[in-house]
Amino acid sequence: MLTNWVYIGVFLIVAVVVPLVAVLIPVFIAPKKPSTRKEEIYECGIETKGNIRIQFKSQYYIYALIFLIFDIETIFLFPWAVALGNLPLFAVIEGVIFIVILFAGLVYAMRKGVLAWS
Repeated sequence: MLTNWVYIGVFLIVAVVVPLVAVLIPVFIAPKKPSTRKEEIYECGIETKGNIRIQFKSQYYIYALIFLIFDIETIFLFPWAVALGNLPLFAVIEGVIFIVILFAGLVYAMRKGVLAWS
C-alpha cells in the first residue's frame, strides 16, 4: 500500500522540479550583455520592411472555435455511446439532453449566420 504512495510522491516531485529547472537554468546561464543590435527584430535572416502585422478575418477564428466546441463535445459522447447498453435509464436521458443542447447550439450558430461563408 505504501509503495503506491511512493510512486505518486516521486511523480509529484518530478512534476514540480522539472518545470522549475527549465525556467531557472536559462536565468543563470544566459548571457547578460544587451546591445541595440541584439534587441533588433530578426526573423529568418530577413530585415522587416513596413508594417509586419497581418490581419485575418475573424470568421476563420469563429469557424475554428465552433469546430473545437462541437468536436470536443462529440468526443464526450463516445464513451456514453460505447456503454449505452449497460447504462440505466437516467444516464440515457441525460445523454439525450446533452445531445439536444448540443444540437440547439448548432442551430443557434446557423441562425446567427456564423457558419455562412462570405
